[in-house]
Amino acid sequence: MNYKIRPAQEGDCAQILALIQELAIFEKEGDAVEVTVEDLKRDGFGNEKLFHCFVGELDGAVVGIALTFPRYSTWKGPIIHLEDLIVAEKMRGSGLGTALLNEVVKYGKELGVKRINWEVIDWNTPAVKFYEKKGARVLRDWDVVQLDEAGMENYLNNI
Repeated sequence: MNYKIRPAQEGDCAQILALIQELAIFEKEGDAVEVTVEDLKRDGFGNEKLFHCFVGELDGAVVGIALTFPRYSTWKGPIIHLEDLIVAEKMRGSGLGTALLNEVVKYGKELGVKRINWEVIDWNTPAVKFYEKKGARVLRDWDVVQLDEAGMENYLNNI
């Protein structure tokens, strides 16, 4: 396939959001996406960039994304987090996921980070196998911990 990997541009945000929604539906969380096109524009292309995104483009359409943001490890120093690597269903198996991951790893190397972190849902066996094949360690003995907005409010009300 003749796709192109490039840094995302502000004009890609609607297509990026469509891929985010496609992933949410795949992960059985179709109603969970709250982010808007305006949020993506502000947070990725505004004065204070909160994320960096690569897109995979085919015939002018965004068919894959890899969205990252900086983190800091108290043990290692600067790292980046790969929030999502999304490949449109019609493009799976085309090599686009590998091309996007390659770009993220090159980006991390250029930044001089010590590690790249991400999560994968445990029942997505093809994704787990894909990452392991690429040499990533899937740490099955760690649990993801989150406080959502309601959880933060509850927490603060109980201190």
